[in-house]
Amino acid sequence: MGFRPLHDRVVVKRLDSESKTAGGIIIPDTAKEKPMEGKVISVGPGARDDHGRITPLDVKKGDTVLFGKWSGTEVKIDGDDLLIMKESDIMGVIG
Repeated sequence: MGFRPLHDRVVVKRLDSESKTAGGIIIPDTAKEKPMEGKVISVGPGARDDHGRITPLDVKKGDTVLFGKWSGTEVKIDGDDLLIMKESDIMGVIG
């Protein structure tokens, strides 16, 4: 990928959500909610503290994370739909 996030920003690719309900009803793409789960593609070096030291991020490339429904900025890089968000928008790491 030709994109490197700065500071405490993280690039996340949304994971596909289920297209069927538990009862077997197929949900069309237009009615699906966007998933709030994704895989970390790239991370910035970290945020700077008041003394200029870099504080590394808690998430790393390859982590599966949960984030808020409206978190981040949607972008298209190399044909992929991705999200760029601050690490503080991430609620937690799965697994």
